Amino acid sequence: MRTYEYDNSTEDQREDHDSGAVVSEASLNHIGVLTYHFDSVDDVNALAAERGYKNRDEITISPSALGDLYEAKVKTFFHEHLHEDEEIRYILDGDGFFDVRSKDDRWVRIGVSKGDLIILPAGIYHRFTTDKNNYIKAMRLFQEEPKWTPLNRDPQLDENAYRKAYVKSLSVA
Repeated sequence: MRTYEYDNSTEDQREDHDSGAVVSEASLNHIGVLTYHFDSVDDVNALAAERGYKNRDEITISPSALGDLYEAKVKTFFHEHLHEDEEIRYILDGDGFFDVRSKDDRWVRIGVSKGDLIILPAGIYHRFTTDKNNYIKAMRLFQEEPKWTPLNRDPQLDENAYRKAYVKSLSVA
């Protein structure tokens, strides 16, 4: 995975937006983001068992899979938001970007490709987009019943219990 500071350009979100400032895996771990590369679903299954992920599904994000809804969906995924549970994605094919907020609220871009697995902690502000090839297929893993409820960033959201717990975890780390 290629990880770097986002250049904050307002050009197409699907471009690399590489500022040239590399972000280390240790820095990602410090904000609770875990990254892996697995060549086999057996490795994903082992991690799922270890972390208690009981359910999964697959999603393909592309113009051919989503038709006329594609552009609107990609824009929706790119709105800054958080979830009240971990976001776990294993990339089955294609490429995309997860952007997460650093401890000092800067965007960090994480480029994901086939075989990459990313875990975002509950409460972290983030967003997602495909790359300029407009295609990614991912396995989504869930600890309980599959759900995907984004809570878009808003000043009141800082009072959300999951956001507060996440922020508190940063002060401990």
